[in-house]
Amino acid sequence: MNWEQFAQAASELAGRGRNLFERTGVLFIGTVRRDGSPRVSGCEFFFFEGEFYLGMMWQSRKALDLLRDPRCYIQSAVTDKNVIGGEFKLRGHGVAVTDADTVEHYGHALKEATGWRPEGPFHLFAIDIESAAFIDYQPNGDQLLIEWRPGSPARERLRHWTGSGLVD
Repeated sequence: MNWEQFAQAASELAGRGRNLFERTGVLFIGTVRRDGSPRVSGCEFFFFEGEFYLGMMWQSRKALDLLRDPRCYIQSAVTDKNVIGGEFKLRGHGVAVTDADTVEHYGHALKEATGWRPEGPFHLFAIDIESAAFIDYQPNGDQLLIEWRPGSPARERLRHWTGSGLVD
């Protein structure tokens, strides 16, 4: 499911996520290394024509991970221990974009929006979204959790901190 379809299915959740991504301009992506262990990397993103794109340096480790195993986990950047504004997470697959016209169109739009465009070859991935979650941490330790999966509406619940753990 692309970003536009996700936003139609869970508009409030998608809005929260996009706001968190755009607040810092970077995100973290978890990929699977060749040996099966996880790799976490910072990454820039761009929303364009209904897609959520990740551009990566040519032959970067995270790009090679996605080309070999497209499973990925994406999280908004957490910039302090209080996690102000919450955190947003996506699970999905990175779909390599190899069509030259699409890559060129993306590059042109990125330049118009940001004033910058990659020089030389680069990897471009559209994210196929499988699930999403948002967590807002309350001052008393409670957590507002919003979860979504295709075919179901977003589910919101408050998890209460009891001193010995969280309970629904």
